[in-house]
Amino acid sequence: MSRRYIEGQEARITVNDKLFVDVEFYGGEKLEMLEPKRLFPTSGITRYITLLDLDGNEKAIIRNIDTLMPESKEAIESCLREHYLIPKLKRFVRRTEKFRIWMWTWETDNGEVSFEIINHIASLKLLYDGRVLIKDGNDNRYEIPNVYELDKRSFKMIMPDL
Repeated sequence: MSRRYIEGQEARITVNDKLFVDVEFYGGEKLEMLEPKRLFPTSGITRYITLLDLDGNEKAIIRNIDTLMPESKEAIESCLREHYLIPKLKRFVRRTEKFRIWMWTWETDNGEVSFEIINHIASLKLLYDGRVLIKDGNDNRYEIPNVYELDKRSFKMIMPDL
């Protein structure tokens, strides 16, 4: 079975229940209750989005959501935001250490949050575009959208660990 790719304006995509979308091709075919997921969740933010049915079978792939019609692009982005809800870290508040486990407190786009970093080498990842991905001791994920745009204090606290 060959893969089906959605590019450009060949289909209209609408949201169906926050995490799912419906795809209506201009030839008349309609696929319902598809869950968008990133094939490359850390590096492919807008590229290679797979659409899975309720059984987890791939029905189509969107190569690049930027080629979709604006309404279809927004539908995919809203589902992906809901699925990949990752708090954005904005400002460092404090860090304490006990038994080589760090307790970090950060201000996020959803309020203040505290979390544990057990292994700082494996838990922090600086990406090529300046983003920093952080995984805490409970496998929760956090993101700094651009480490170089942090205030001086926050930058100073995070950079020695990268």
